[in-house]
Amino acid sequence: MLTGGFAKWTRQFEDERERRRAQGDPDWGQSATLHPAIWASIQRFQIGEDGDGANLVGKADQAGDADYGRAVRLFIAEEQNHARLLARLLAAGGVPTLAGHWSDTVFVRLRRLMGLRMELLVLMIAEVVALRYYRALRDGTDDALTSEVARRILSDEERHVPFHCERLHASLAELPRAVRRPVMALWRLLLLAVSLVVAADHGPALRRLGIGRLRFVSDVMASSRAVVSAVLAPRPDAWTSTG
Repeated sequence: MLTGGFAKWTRQFEDERERRRAQGDPDWGQSATLHPAIWASIQRFQIGEDGDGANLVGKADQAGDADYGRAVRLFIAEEQNHARLLARLLAAGGVPTLAGHWSDTVFVRLRRLMGLRMELLVLMIAEVVALRYYRALRDGTDDALTSEVARRILSDEERHVPFHCERLHASLAELPRAVRRPVMALWRLLLLAVSLVVAADHGPALRRLGIGRLRFVSDVMASSRAVVSAVLAPRPDAWTSTG
């Protein structure tokens, strides 16, 4: 399986890791004050960011590209850092983390059903939804600490999406040309279903953040068009964020 070209992603992840070290954490001495509905929403997203990523690492290693395997490990480290940041934010507000949530359990099980391609397609659903969520969290509250944490996570997610697009582009290129667009069409249908569930589950928080359920779903689906183009096109790295 040819997955060359991921050395540049390894370098980007490593550069970002060094930048984070130099920057340091947000000022956790600040208190964080949010509506209970937003705290409950952050608790559920914090669970989704956590995990050791062992299953994804194993499949990435089987792809036979050491650079890609290294990049995946660095990606997982960033996701784990997101979980840490959200946990610290919750602590700043005096809110505990959750031990688990049904939505995370469903996503994990779906991702593990088949090979790397299926895992990345399901993972990309979570990533695209997260882009809109963290943008809402960044812009929809007057709490400085919350906005800063959301800004940092969003910046990472905006790099994660094109990273996964590039790998999915290589993976779908192995399929017959006639199958590729239907695969991504089915992906968008699943994304729509997940977006509706997230909008229903997090509706009270989204309203407090200044975005209604339907607007959230509409924005997620609008951004997915660029993702599909990036996966199918010869230049997946041309994907740009709309946030």
